[in-house]
Amino acid sequence: MEESQHSDELFMFLASTAHDMKNSISVLSGTLECLLDAASPETEKAYPQMAQMLYQTRRLNDNLMQLLALYKRVGKPEYPFDVQPLEIGQLVEQVVALERVLLESRGIALELDVDPQLIWHFDEDLIVGVVSHAINNAVHYTRDRIRLAAREVDGMLEIRVEDNGAGFPKSLLDAGAPAHAAGAGGVNFLTNSAGLGLYFSGEVARMHRHRERHGTVALENGGALGGGCFVLRLP
Repeated sequence: MEESQHSDELFMFLASTAHDMKNSISVLSGTLECLLDAASPETEKAYPQMAQMLYQTRRLNDNLMQLLALYKRVGKPEYPFDVQPLEIGQLVEQVVALERVLLESRGIALELDVDPQLIWHFDEDLIVGVVSHAINNAVHYTRDRIRLAAREVDGMLEIRVEDNGAGFPKSLLDAGAPAHAAGAGGVNFLTNSAGLGLYFSGEVARMHRHRERHGTVALENGGALGGGCFVLRLP
């Protein structure tokens, strides 16, 4: 009993710490976004460095959101897994607002192909985090375009984040199918940030269940833009 209580206290401490760090990172990201919004490459010599700082703070924020996702995974009441109906248009609006300045600062266009009135049941915070992470990852691979698409396919909500880069390396494609198997395809999830993000996204997807189906994630190359494709499917 004491060991279990100690474990619960440790989980709570780690989650609270991650949440506090996430708040601080959000403040830093917001400050950088304001500075970038008020500047341009022509008027601010440090614009490229500021854009890179924003990209890195978003990566840190992604990692912290993934830690909190794990906390929801173990069913702690302080961070409940909360599935609610939401219009896909609202989900996309949140993601676009989060990514706008980063994409503009990197000269990347975001194309949308969604049915804004489509309603689906999911944990809003977790799925916003997964889609935002996928876009942040696409920033690394794309040349100058990212496509966010959402539609119903075979009774599942399919959300796709595609880019026009050279595509994902084979090691990540191999890991994309059995993303739950840490180390699949030779990816070390403890040292490879892209593999770690894929693993967390897969965990979030599998938390979403309806009848006998559960969510999945996959990586592909091709898609509408010919580059890498992150595919999230939710029942």
